[in-house]
Amino acid sequence: MALEVAHGEPLGRLEEELRVTPTPVPALFSNIITDACHRLPNLSGGVARLDRLIAADAWTDAAFALVELELPAWSLRRLICEDGEWFCSLSRQPNLPTTFDSTADARHDSLPLAILLAFLQARRMAKIAPPAMPATPHMRPTPNGMICCDNFS
Repeated sequence: MALEVAHGEPLGRLEEELRVTPTPVPALFSNIITDACHRLPNLSGGVARLDRLIAADAWTDAAFALVELELPAWSLRRLICEDGEWFCSLSRQPNLPTTFDSTADARHDSLPLAILLAFLQARRMAKIAPPAMPATPHMRPTPNGMICCDNFS
Protein backbone atom coordinates (compact mmCIF):
# COMPACT_ATOMS: atom_id res chain seq x y z
CA MET A 1 0.00 0.00 0.00
CA ALA A 2 1.72 3.17 -1.14
CA LEU A 3 0.96 6.35 0.73
CA GLU A 4 1.93 9.75 -0.58
CA VAL A 5 4.88 11.31 1.23
CA ALA A 6 4.25 14.78 2.57
CA HIS A 7 7.61 16.52 2.64
CA GLY A 8 6.55 18.99 5.34
CA GLU A 9 5.86 16.40 7.99
CA PRO A 10 8.60 14.69 10.05
CA LEU A 11 7.88 11.21 8.65
CA GLY A 12 8.12 12.51 5.08
CA ARG A 13 11.44 14.21 5.78
CA LEU A 14 12.77 11.05 7.42
CA GLU A 15 11.70 8.92 4.45
CA GLU A 16 13.47 11.23 2.02
CA GLU A 17 16.59 11.18 4.19
CA LEU A 18 16.53 7.37 4.31
CA ARG A 19 16.05 7.04 0.55
CA VAL A 20 19.15 9.11 -0.29
CA THR A 21 21.38 7.63 2.44
CA PRO A 22 23.52 4.74 1.16
CA THR A 23 24.37 3.24 4.59
CA PRO A 24 23.02 3.68 8.12
CA VAL A 25 24.68 6.11 10.53
CA PRO A 26 24.01 6.83 14.22
CA ALA A 27 22.62 10.31 13.47
CA LEU A 28 19.96 8.76 11.24
CA PHE A 29 18.74 6.47 14.04
CA SER A 30 18.76 9.44 16.40
CA ASN A 31 16.56 11.44 14.02
CA ILE A 32 14.12 8.54 13.69
CA ILE A 33 13.91 8.05 17.46
CA THR A 34 13.36 11.79 17.98
CA ASP A 35 10.79 12.37 15.23
CA ALA A 36 8.95 9.06 14.78
CA CYS A 37 9.04 7.22 18.12
CA HIS A 38 6.45 7.89 20.80
CA ARG A 39 6.70 4.77 22.98
CA LEU A 40 10.46 4.30 23.01
CA PRO A 41 11.44 7.21 25.29
CA ASN A 42 9.02 5.87 27.94
CA LEU A 43 10.39 2.31 27.89
CA SER A 44 12.97 1.70 30.59
CA GLY A 45 15.58 -0.31 28.70
CA GLY A 46 14.56 0.45 25.13
CA VAL A 47 16.86 3.36 24.38
CA ALA A 48 19.81 1.73 26.19
CA ARG A 49 19.38 -1.46 24.14
CA LEU A 50 19.24 0.51 20.89
CA ASP A 51 22.29 2.56 21.91
CA ARG A 52 24.29 -0.63 22.49
CA LEU A 53 23.27 -2.05 19.10
CA ILE A 54 24.08 1.20 17.31
CA ALA A 55 27.45 1.49 19.08
CA ALA A 56 28.27 -2.04 17.91
CA ASP A 57 27.28 -1.15 14.30
CA ALA A 58 24.60 -3.84 14.46
CA TRP A 59 22.35 -1.86 12.14
CA THR A 60 19.96 -4.65 11.15
CA ASP A 61 19.45 -5.74 14.76
CA ALA A 62 18.90 -2.11 15.75
CA ALA A 63 16.28 -1.66 13.02
CA PHE A 64 14.44 -4.83 14.11
CA ALA A 65 14.65 -3.74 17.77
CA LEU A 66 13.18 -0.36 16.85
CA VAL A 67 10.20 -2.03 15.15
CA GLU A 68 9.76 -4.43 18.08
CA LEU A 69 9.88 -1.72 20.74
CA GLU A 70 7.96 1.02 18.99
CA LEU A 71 5.33 -0.96 17.06
CA PRO A 72 4.70 -4.17 19.03
CA ALA A 73 1.56 -4.99 17.03
CA TRP A 74 3.61 -5.14 13.79
CA SER A 75 5.87 -8.00 12.73
CA LEU A 76 8.02 -8.95 9.79
CA ARG A 77 6.02 -10.54 7.01
CA ARG A 78 8.52 -10.70 4.16
CA LEU A 79 12.21 -9.93 3.66
CA ILE A 80 13.62 -10.55 0.19
CA CYS A 81 16.78 -9.54 -1.67
CA GLU A 82 16.28 -9.27 -5.44
CA ASP A 83 18.92 -7.90 -7.80
CA GLY A 84 20.84 -6.30 -4.95
CA GLU A 85 17.79 -4.49 -3.54
CA TRP A 86 16.08 -5.45 -0.27
CA PHE A 87 12.30 -5.60 -0.01
CA CYS A 88 10.85 -5.48 3.51
CA SER A 89 7.21 -5.95 4.39
CA LEU A 90 5.74 -5.43 7.87
CA SER A 91 2.27 -6.56 8.84
CA ARG A 92 -0.17 -6.40 11.74
CA GLN A 93 -1.70 -9.73 10.68
CA PRO A 94 1.07 -11.90 9.16
CA ASN A 95 -1.12 -15.03 9.18
CA LEU A 96 -3.67 -13.54 6.76
CA PRO A 97 -3.28 -14.17 3.05
CA THR A 98 -1.45 -11.28 1.38
CA THR A 99 -4.54 -10.27 -0.60
CA PHE A 100 -6.40 -9.44 2.62
CA ASP A 101 -3.51 -7.91 4.55
CA SER A 102 -2.56 -4.26 4.63
CA THR A 103 1.24 -4.21 4.77
CA ALA A 104 3.91 -1.55 5.12
CA ASP A 105 6.34 -2.15 2.26
CA ALA A 106 9.70 -0.59 1.44
CA ARG A 107 12.72 -1.11 -0.82
CA HIS A 108 16.34 -0.04 -0.44
CA ASP A 109 19.82 -1.23 -1.36
CA SER A 110 20.69 -1.49 2.35
CA LEU A 111 18.85 -4.05 4.49
CA PRO A 112 18.60 -1.91 7.67
CA LEU A 113 17.40 1.10 5.68
CA ALA A 114 14.71 -1.01 3.97
CA ILE A 115 13.50 -2.10 7.42
CA LEU A 116 13.51 1.50 8.66
CA LEU A 117 11.58 2.69 5.60
CA ALA A 118 8.97 -0.02 6.22
CA PHE A 119 8.90 1.07 9.88
CA LEU A 120 8.11 4.66 8.86
CA GLN A 121 5.41 3.41 6.49
CA ALA A 122 3.89 1.32 9.31
CA ARG A 123 4.06 4.33 11.64
CA ARG A 124 2.16 6.39 9.08
CA MET A 125 -0.43 3.62 8.61
CA ALA A 126 -0.87 3.27 12.38
CA LYS A 127 -1.62 6.99 12.56
CA ILE A 128 -4.45 6.86 10.03
CA ALA A 129 -5.91 3.47 10.96
CA PRO A 130 -9.31 3.60 12.67
CA PRO A 131 -9.44 2.29 16.24
CA ALA A 132 -10.09 -1.42 16.42
CA MET A 133 -13.48 -2.63 17.55
CA PRO A 134 -13.53 -4.97 20.54
CA ALA A 135 -13.67 -8.65 19.62
CA THR A 136 -16.56 -9.37 21.99
CA PRO A 137 -19.71 -7.27 22.25
CA HIS A 138 -20.34 -5.49 25.52
CA MET A 139 -23.71 -6.22 27.13
CA ARG A 140 -25.41 -4.51 30.01
CA PRO A 141 -26.18 -6.72 33.00
CA THR A 142 -29.83 -7.56 33.53
CA PRO A 143 -31.34 -5.99 36.64
CA ASN A 144 -33.09 -9.11 38.03
CA GLY A 145 -30.78 -11.92 37.00
CA MET A 146 -30.53 -14.12 33.96
CA ILE A 147 -33.32 -16.11 32.35
CA CYS A 148 -32.58 -19.13 30.19
CA CYS A 149 -34.76 -19.22 27.07
CA ASP A 150 -33.31 -22.35 25.43
CA ASN A 151 -35.61 -25.23 24.61
CA PHE A 152 -33.90 -28.41 25.84
CA SER A 153 -36.60 -30.84 24.72
